[in-house]
Amino acid sequence: MTVSTVPTTPFPDQKPGTSGLRKKVPVFQQPRYVENFVQAILDTVPDREGATLVVGGDGRYLNREVVQTTLRIAAANGIARALVGQGGLLSTPAASCVIRKAGAVGGIVLSASHNPGGPDGDFGIKFNAANGGPAPESVTEAIFARTRALTEYRIVEAPDLDLDRIGRARIGAMEVEIIDPVADYAALMREIVDFPAIRALFASGFRMRFDAMSAVTGPYARAILEGELGAPAGTVVNAEPKPDFGGHHPDPNPVHAHDLMALMLGPDAPDFGAASDGDGDRNMIVAPGRFVTPSDSLAILTAQARNAPGYAAGLAGVARSMPTSRAVDRVAAALGIRAYETPTGWKFFGNLLDAGLITLCGEESAGTGSNHVREKDGLWAVLLWLNILAATGRPAQDLVRDHWARFGRDYYARHDYEEVETEAANAVMEGLRSRLGCLPGQRVAGLTVAAADEFRYVDPVDGSVTERQGIRILFAEDARVVYRLSGTGTAGATLRVYIERYSADRLDAAVEEMLAPVVEAARALGAVAALTGREEPSVVT
Repeated sequence: MTVSTVPTTPFPDQKPGTSGLRKKVPVFQQPRYVENFVQAILDTVPDREGATLVVGGDGRYLNREVVQTTLRIAAANGIARALVGQGGLLSTPAASCVIRKAGAVGGIVLSASHNPGGPDGDFGIKFNAANGGPAPESVTEAIFARTRALTEYRIVEAPDLDLDRIGRARIGAMEVEIIDPVADYAALMREIVDFPAIRALFASGFRMRFDAMSAVTGPYARAILEGELGAPAGTVVNAEPKPDFGGHHPDPNPVHAHDLMALMLGPDAPDFGAASDGDGDRNMIVAPGRFVTPSDSLAILTAQARNAPGYAAGLAGVARSMPTSRAVDRVAAALGIRAYETPTGWKFFGNLLDAGLITLCGEESAGTGSNHVREKDGLWAVLLWLNILAATGRPAQDLVRDHWARFGRDYYARHDYEEVETEAANAVMEGLRSRLGCLPGQRVAGLTVAAADEFRYVDPVDGSVTERQGIRILFAEDARVVYRLSGTGTAGATLRVYIERYSADRLDAAVEEMLAPVVEAARALGAVAALTGREEPSVVT
């Protein structure tokens, strides 16, 4: 087979965000666009000669084609062995698992996570490092620099492989192994979660609904929940991964997982409900009659983790992203362990995990994880919840109520203003930034500003500094507002406003009632309507 060196010119827009390069599908379909970016990734991997590379994605539109292109470029650039999920599929946490188990130099993961798919939807490419986690900023900056200087890419001229047949093949000198995408991940789950206890739970008549949202977690959930743990057939719905996610938005939140929410809030709700997203790294937990916020889920898992074999010895520490509610901080204090606050982006948890400073971590955008991999992991979170329910014998809704009775409740909501004009979104942030020094002491919507700052993170492991990670307004009434621009969208800008208020004794009030003055203060302080023209957020979760 022939290795071709193809002249190329740079694209100006290949700067990776917090989770790799994300664009609309037609952008990736431009000639040389994928080839340039994959070549730039491999050019920044110093130890690629003779190494193992993991390749896979969430099955969205264009996934198979980009897997084939990636393999041909890898073969032309000295990769000796590629591990590829059957059908081109690997959930993001499973990719992390395989990278770590195989001792790979890293992985090229094809996903735009929770973003919509289809011919006019989103696509993404990211590089995960040898620890299984997202590439740190030093690597993504090097990749971007390389995209701007690229003059050629190398590719093996070869026919497409049969991605659906498990086994070995070759592209040039590179061996390609098509692997069962579930096997290594399921084996890891057996090590850290009490499968016999969960089997007994289902055998007792426990009912569950898991919505895979026509995304990559479907085969994993069927194999583990229904296949290994004895959940009745039909427990997992929307289990077939589809290139357009069945025409639905694959984001596991009460808005987009509305069928699951209707079931769990209805008169015949099963005992437990859960969902996962496009690439399997996020989760949504729903108890009968009650949505469990990701912030509360992280706190409850932290408080109860010792019930699972993998965490029976206790936790080294816990971390949350800065916009995530402070619920887990209260649990950490009770356990006598350190709670770390990081910027948004899973890469920031990687250093803490690798250094052994934390065991669990999570963020408000439905991502939860632990030291078993270096990505957030939706199905793992669901399995850990099931383990805790089996061990405690408490219904999910009672477990949540018990937690609030002990620690108090952090009422929480996120207001997303999607596809805002970039200049307008920046104007909101700049306006707040310019007034940070004069905000403390002001009264707004009946609340008193106690402190205001812009979050700056100094990594406790390597000392690296990350600036401008969100503007925080703290109120004397134990409430908080955070403003942040998201890096996961593909059009315009997404302005996110996080609303939070703590109560030690009012545990069953309506969320809207408790947060109403904080929402009013957030809108007044940010002047969002005046600067963006948006009177209401696009989505409230």
